[in-house]
Amino acid sequence: MYKVLDLFCGAGGFSLGFILEGFKVLLGIDIDRIVAETYHENLKVDVLCEDIRNVHSLDIKEIIGDDVDIVIASPPCEPFTGANPRREVNVLDRLYTDEMGRLFLHAIRIIGDLKPKAFIIENVPSILEWSLKEFIKRELKAIGYEEVHFNVLYAEDYGTPSHRKRVFISNLKLMPKPIRKLITVEEALAGLPDPAEINDISNHVIKPIPPRKLKKIARLKWGEELVLYKGAGRKALPNWVRLHPSRLAPTVLGSSRFIHPYENRLLTVREQARLMGFPDYFVFKGGFDAQYNMIGEAVPPPLSCAIAKETFRLLRSA
Repeated sequence: MYKVLDLFCGAGGFSLGFILEGFKVLLGIDIDRIVAETYHENLKVDVLCEDIRNVHSLDIKEIIGDDVDIVIASPPCEPFTGANPRREVNVLDRLYTDEMGRLFLHAIRIIGDLKPKAFIIENVPSILEWSLKEFIKRELKAIGYEEVHFNVLYAEDYGTPSHRKRVFISNLKLMPKPIRKLITVEEALAGLPDPAEINDISNHVIKPIPPRKLKKIARLKWGEELVLYKGAGRKALPNWVRLHPSRLAPTVLGSSRFIHPYENRLLTVREQARLMGFPDYFVFKGGFDAQYNMIGEAVPPPLSCAIAKETFRLLRSA
């Protein structure tokens, strides 16, 4: 059984896929207490709730020993994403100057110390900008990994009911086989009880909206948004979008809020979790905003399952 360490583990979407595919996840590391509690309670895996800048590899070895086969990591994407209007203009400053961007280098530091058979680092597509990509390769080469692949995967190709293009940097060439059928919003939300009624589904309650905003929401057609906010380069990004029932949902971000296709309300946290492929038994802790944020920052479990399956195949055939 291959053993896994999860850095910047979040609520556990990345780990969940590996667990479902038969891997043993030994430890998650995350700085956020509510996130760490969510991870531990759902996955029954120990969590080190600590700033990774203060975590030495010897600390990790004391907890889980030396035999880590795979390190997975999801360092913050904010320094790199075009959705961040305060992103550094200079591409390399995003990695070497931005304090949050430098967390990526701490993931590489720990990978270099532990020397796993495989590492997989998840991030946004803008990590592919040429100079950034080359310097990340250089950093990974410095810790002993000559072969580095920037695997671009689309979550919707693996059963996630929302668009999501992400890059998985690894010493493995990850090419999991896509499934054929895309899952629509209507299919993803089917079978849930009315959240306005008392029900036994976790995280399935309606978040109140001010009456003024409700009036505006009532006028939205499918695909229309209530809010446009500025990303990097003054790019306009929609939010509070009324979902089209027969299509995939847009990319789910931590800040994303979606309007139900037929009802004048926000999706519940449970409905939003379904758009990312989380099973209904997975319970999110904290307040509404913390719960939505955990979902939007996760690796969708259907995608992480596909990656785990492909990782197993590649390691077995090595």
